[in-house]
Amino acid sequence: MDQADFVHMVRMSEHASAENSRAYRRSVAAFAALGYAWVLGCMVLAAGLLLWAGSQMLHGRFRFSMVWLLLGAAGLFWVSLRALWVRLEEPDGVEITAQDAPELFEALERIRRKIKGPALHKVLLNDEFNASIQQVPRLGLLGGAVNHLSIGLPLLMALDRPRFLAVLAHEYGHLRGDHGRFAAWIYRTRLSWMRLNHSLADDEGPAAAATHAFMRWYFPRFSAKTFALARQDEYEADRIAGKLLGREVAAAALAEIEIRGASLQEFWGDQWCAAAGNPLPVGPYRSLRRYLAKPPEPTFANDALRQALKRLSNVDDTHPGLRDRIEALDATPTLPEWSRGSALAMLGPDAKRWVAHFDKQWCRDNATEWKQHHAWLARVRARAEVLGAMAAQASAAELVELARLRRHLDPRADVRGLYELALERSPEYPAALRGLVPCLPDDDRHGKLLLLHRLWEAGSSDRYWAARTALAELETPRLGMDHDAAAFKQWRKRLERAQESEERAWEELSGSSFFSQISRHDLSDFELAELQSELARCAPLARCWLVRKNLREHPQRRAYLVFVDLPDLDDESRYHLCRSLERHLGLPGPALVLWAGESPSLKEIQRYAFDPVYTR
Repeated sequence: MDQADFVHMVRMSEHASAENSRAYRRSVAAFAALGYAWVLGCMVLAAGLLLWAGSQMLHGRFRFSMVWLLLGAAGLFWVSLRALWVRLEEPDGVEITAQDAPELFEALERIRRKIKGPALHKVLLNDEFNASIQQVPRLGLLGGAVNHLSIGLPLLMALDRPRFLAVLAHEYGHLRGDHGRFAAWIYRTRLSWMRLNHSLADDEGPAAAATHAFMRWYFPRFSAKTFALARQDEYEADRIAGKLLGREVAAAALAEIEIRGASLQEFWGDQWCAAAGNPLPVGPYRSLRRYLAKPPEPTFANDALRQALKRLSNVDDTHPGLRDRIEALDATPTLPEWSRGSALAMLGPDAKRWVAHFDKQWCRDNATEWKQHHAWLARVRARAEVLGAMAAQASAAELVELARLRRHLDPRADVRGLYELALERSPEYPAALRGLVPCLPDDDRHGKLLLLHRLWEAGSSDRYWAARTALAELETPRLGMDHDAAAFKQWRKRLERAQESEERAWEELSGSSFFSQISRHDLSDFELAELQSELARCAPLARCWLVRKNLREHPQRRAYLVFVDLPDLDDESRYHLCRSLERHLGLPGPALVLWAGESPSLKEIQRYAFDPVYTR
């Protein structure tokens, strides 16, 4: 099924759900039953063939063809058995008990009673900025489930008690009553089919091939048909959180999590920069506790909220967009007051012990990557010293590189003078214009817009960035500055033009054959080492290939295809990791990250994508 058909089926399921929710749920249950019927039917057929062939052989009516029949039936029975007993891994984390955190467990019990939810079998503490409830089947598709609640230590640090309880109420809301149990069963079934589809990908033999062919037809349709149910479940869980803790509290929690989550990129950037002066890893969570105790910088918070509110609800994620979630709560999507204090005290008097525990675990888990990053930062420092020594004669490109390297060593380094010197030597150099914009103070709107206008007029491939940055600046309230309607209109028209160009470029990058219009990557030795250092910190990644995609829309733009081998992840986790890599890899141009799977296959990547640039 291609993407257009998938989107069409999702929209059809949303319309069906809106018109008649009960009929829609019955159709979802019937389609889910089809998957079970296939598996059980194959098992019954295989068992019948085994019994028939066995009885024929016992009565002396042996033919050589029966051997093949027995082998085929045994393979079909085994594949069907695997489908029924497909296992989902338990979530990672350290189990905590009511004895460790009595206040937390009392709050969970109050929430459970109010929503009439099932008991939690395990509560786990992990290092993620998130909370989630996961149901792990006891006996595969046909068995009951064990309920695991995972709570992220950073989330406890960031939110006050009411907002944290709103998050817990949302997660527990997924298990509410009959509707919650049905949605949870569908969710478990989706994960099980996904895991089965992945596990059959490398199996050989007619039985596995037949089941895999059915799953290739069935699973995308099952995902599309159940999409509306999964999204409705998110809204319903939000509604329950709003009912128990208050709509304003639930909405504020959503907004604060979004903004704090965006700000964590700055914290982790600083954390890894500390490797420059420390050959051994430094635990981050004690520092993170202090960082999250302070409110985000106002300009950053406004921009992060504005960007989050712009994101539309789409078919890539069953979670709705932030604006839709807040408006569904009948709340106003505005910048919240920040949490006063944290919910960390709910872990009991030994909360500091958990901070120390995760600091030690982080140091242990990241020791190798930290040492590699320390060595890479040493190379960055050496390269920066070389470029700094020749700054008087350096080209604009070298000065821009020096500014970037100094920001690697210190994200807050003052590099404005380097960009200004680069523009003295090459007045319309796009990278210098783009680099200088964020160096100007917030109250110099005129200077920023002038630089962005020069960047636009330079006709570079940075026009989309220039228009988007200009509009963001014009939308941000500044003390003593009036709204410039004429400039806003001009930049909005420019953004529309740039958007059309970007869409054509992205279609070239992602829509055409993956291995057409490609060449070997053009990274310098230093850029390649920088990329390899980033890839080393991505634990699930086994191998990576990099090629340059030559775009007709922007011939001068450095654009890339990144192929990654992620052998130990399911497809949903691979998808989210690839999107994260697209956002965070420090390549000198846009990149599309694809995992080795059905398309493109690992064999195709090995054949056409040249040699790997990284192997763990």
